[in-house]
Amino acid sequence: MPTNPQQPHGATPFHDLDAFLAIPRIGGLALSPDGSCLVTTVSELSSDRTRSISALWELDPEGERPARRLTRSDKGESAPAFRADGALLFLSGRAQPDAPKGEPEVKTATLWALPADGGEAERILHPAAGVDSFATARSGGRIAYLSPRLPGAVDAESDAALRKARDEAKVSAVLHEDAIVRYWDHDLGPGRPHVITASDTAPAEAPVDCGSSNAFEPTVVISPDGSLVAWTALSGGHPDTTTEVIVVSDAVTGKELRRIHVDGVSFTSALFTPDSRGLVCLRSLNSSWEKSHEATLWYFTDATDPLDAGRDLLPDFPHWPGNVAVSPVPGRDGAPVVFFTADTEGRSPIYRLDTADTGNSGNTATRNGTGNGNGNRSGTPTRLTLSGAYTNLTVSPDGTTLYALRAAVDSPPTPVRLDARRADQDDPAVLPAPGRIASVPGSLTEVTTTAEDGTPLRAWLVLPEGASAERPAPLLLWVHGGPQMSWNSWTWRWNPWVAAAAGYAVLLPDPALSTGYGQEMHARGWGDWGGNPFTDVLALTDAALERDDLDAERTAMMGGSFGGYMANWIAGHTDRFKAIVTHAALWNLYSFNGTTDATAWWRRHFGDPLTRPERLDSSSPHFHAASIRTPMLVVHGDKDYRVPIGEALALWSDLVRFEVPAKFLYFPDEGHWVLKPNNAKLWYTTVLAFLAHHVLGEEWRRPDHV
Repeated sequence: MPTNPQQPHGATPFHDLDAFLAIPRIGGLALSPDGSCLVTTVSELSSDRTRSISALWELDPEGERPARRLTRSDKGESAPAFRADGALLFLSGRAQPDAPKGEPEVKTATLWALPADGGEAERILHPAAGVDSFATARSGGRIAYLSPRLPGAVDAESDAALRKARDEAKVSAVLHEDAIVRYWDHDLGPGRPHVITASDTAPAEAPVDCGSSNAFEPTVVISPDGSLVAWTALSGGHPDTTTEVIVVSDAVTGKELRRIHVDGVSFTSALFTPDSRGLVCLRSLNSSWEKSHEATLWYFTDATDPLDAGRDLLPDFPHWPGNVAVSPVPGRDGAPVVFFTADTEGRSPIYRLDTADTGNSGNTATRNGTGNGNGNRSGTPTRLTLSGAYTNLTVSPDGTTLYALRAAVDSPPTPVRLDARRADQDDPAVLPAPGRIASVPGSLTEVTTTAEDGTPLRAWLVLPEGASAERPAPLLLWVHGGPQMSWNSWTWRWNPWVAAAAGYAVLLPDPALSTGYGQEMHARGWGDWGGNPFTDVLALTDAALERDDLDAERTAMMGGSFGGYMANWIAGHTDRFKAIVTHAALWNLYSFNGTTDATAWWRRHFGDPLTRPERLDSSSPHFHAASIRTPMLVVHGDKDYRVPIGEALALWSDLVRFEVPAKFLYFPDEGHWVLKPNNAKLWYTTVLAFLAHHVLGEEWRRPDHV
């Protein structure tokens, strides 16, 4: 690994890419019905180090016993959830040990159960197309799951027959009839996910098909008593006006009871309340030419009543709620207690909200919807945590304890236990689990400044060990993707501590369009990505370089997705950096408009190029190709459907014809992110070699295998 000669080596895995990639990675939490067993998923490298394999581990909720591995197979296990009888359910592509001779090879995930009293796991659901996701009822003995079915299939048996005929005919084509044909890194179709419910207690009972979903990434939930099921879908109509809706059906009969749909408004992330009647969800006003979308928490007291318009739980809250959990124990007056996270000034804390304090129920007008305006008022959410970024909120059966994964810029996701009521906690109890790191090779601080329009700005700054006025560190500016996100948590794909181990300081700015700073921060950059987002990034860079432990003469810039857009924009507007790395980047906004998987969102934001091209004209980096002088490393995956490979090919063509010193790192089998372990290692190796050559003045060293 290229290093800064002034940087001493430390004994951390970040100094060795093989050791870094071998760190176990934790994701997800599931708590048993009695609260005695907490389960997480741990991903580790395979023995040949070519892929990651996940397994389920049991954690002690009290934090006293060491973690214990529960499952092991070559295919791995994921998505743990507990059944009412205490059995642990999970998804796996493993084969059935006693499968009948001639049974087709398992190519998709199926549903398994590990008995509460021990013993071997048993496969309990294995439709031909597999199980995409599932949800269990707290009582009532029902399960809901998503499984794709081909056009014309009326049940699991006919779907299996159609798939067998398709395989035997060696057909791979998909005939699309909807606008949406692919998502992130995979093609959609030919099957469409169906919501199926089944009885846990009566295996002979026929599964119930509740309907299909055409959503990008559908989710399904089931009420605590197993009587209702809800899932996400897309509304019909023109793709530019499509919204996300929530469908509620009877889980036993499959009858659709309600489709929650408001023009111009999207509903997602539904959760049932403890009484199995109410529904809490995320609700957002769709973005438009004029402004960004706005997000809030919404509560329906009766999810099946078409007259219940619901109410805004956070009309005065400045940030967008994210991860949501509903306590199994109702609060005052039987009202639900809701926990949620929200990006907040470089953190993502947990908030608690007792909905009994949020005013009238039903038929109310809000900041992002319609109604009769009964004047509901919000209770004030209680901020439970001061630092870190939290996900996977899981509430204990008695409602007094909260489990979550806590991460930070300098700490990978770690399971923790918190008091579900105490405000401003900064000392969550850490539960023993794989994947802990002893230290990072440096320190973390913050940089603040003021934008040209007077807006306060902030960024995280990663400082390598040994940086001082006598030995200032070279600076890497990393701009986040999104663009509506924040540098507030750990990242495996763009890990700044790998760069710090090589001797670099890394600046992680939150410019205009970033989350966690109120709606005005979005408005400052809306429709003008090369405006305030660009000047904010440079203002924070200038503020950081006022430090005497940073070397203003040795700087580079990097970014992926929106950050890649910003890399391309910066390349055409300043030559202040020694090198630029642009990953999965937007280059020609005209061509991008028609090829990205999210064309409707893009046209709402930047306009139809046939009728309203002014934002494309003012913001597209490709118009400034002739001005680029900075050496650039272009990185792109051929399976990237969010920012298609054509953007990289056009950028590379322009860099070559304008004789810019450049290299193109191309991954035929990767999408928007570089996920395969050896490809990820090559990504870091190539980036660091490119920076060492142009920033540190070292001789170019071509990475192995390319």
